Amino acid sequence: MVVYLDHAATTPLRPEARDAWVAASASVGNPSSIHTAGQSARRLLEESRERLAAALDCDPVEVVFTSGGTESINLALKGLFWSRQAADASRHAIVVAMGEHHATLDAAEWLEAHEGAALRWPGLDASGSLLLDEWEDALGGGAPAGADVALATMLMANNEVGTLQPVSQAMLACARVGVPLHLDAVGAFGHMPLSFRGLRDGSGGGLAAMSVAAHKIGGPAGIGALVVARDATLTALIHGGGQQRGLRSGTQNVANAAAFAVAAELAVAEREAEATRLTALRDALVTGVRAAVPDATLNGDPTYRLPGNAHLSFPGAQGDSLLLMLDLVGVAVSTGSACQAGIPDPSHVLLAMGRDADAARSVLRVTLGRESTSGDVDAFIAAIPAAYERARRAGMARRAV
Repeated sequence: MVVYLDHAATTPLRPEARDAWVAASASVGNPSSIHTAGQSARRLLEESRERLAAALDCDPVEVVFTSGGTESINLALKGLFWSRQAADASRHAIVVAMGEHHATLDAAEWLEAHEGAALRWPGLDASGSLLLDEWEDALGGGAPAGADVALATMLMANNEVGTLQPVSQAMLACARVGVPLHLDAVGAFGHMPLSFRGLRDGSGGGLAAMSVAAHKIGGPAGIGALVVARDATLTALIHGGGQQRGLRSGTQNVANAAAFAVAAELAVAEREAEATRLTALRDALVTGVRAAVPDATLNGDPTYRLPGNAHLSFPGAQGDSLLLMLDLVGVAVSTGSACQAGIPDPSHVLLAMGRDADAARSVLRVTLGRESTSGDVDAFIAAIPAAYERARRAGMARRAV
């Protein structure tokens, strides 16, 4: 039996969400059709939108269903950039915090390569937290301040090391210079307090859009949402039917929406108790790993972090080697590095935090979730010493020059 400790990648489907999907998929009808079957599908779709909006504390009309977090992020960044460029061609800069998810990095770099965007990269401190002075400097470009900035984007919590970001201060800095902010909450939703309305009120209007995804909270893969403020203007990525305020055309997936809504309601209802439980499990895991492997260290802020995240460095051992050694004994975890052509790259997050390339290759991301138990933690702690010894003997991979 697999000990699954990779909940930040995806979580097991909740039985209640599966049941909602099965029930909804048994009905026929396109929600854009005007006959009775179509309108029945429309009613279920809009009820699901209302339920998700309640979980996110936003207006239902602000919820735009997408295929997942990646599409939501792309719609936010490209849609805001294009709409701001159309209104004022001098707004060509995008402020992107270093250490963002690759959906953000790749979308921003695409805009740079194909649309003439100028990217500005405020950094992270040694704990993985956004450097606010660099953020404010990046927003201040142009005269008057912010005049050449199209948008800014940041994570609510770092998806690798788990550090919670200074969202309130960053939003206020955007509001002061009139720059719309996109907030990537894909990894935060269901794990920390989240209110789009409250964030908007607290930001002075700086927050324009927020991304979430179902499969991170026990919903199905293949559906996410972009919350788009009523007063925000975005250019659509997909055209063809004008659905969802014209921001995302296409036949909407009623069954996935129903399952997403159920998963969101349950995640929000359980959040506080689960955060307490997962924090205790995570702390026990970190303590156990440090006792079993004294060289291991915890990355990210030790306190202000996602409750189920333990991002660990194992000096002298390749993270991918550790992952494979653990997988052989039935323990599933992730690494902090991306692989291209079979050659592991160092974690861009650890590099942004000031670590060297070897340190940025020597990491595991262990993430707990709803089904995690103390037995899972014990299994990881028992397996890690042998895995570390074997991985350290294998040595560090080197990219050919």
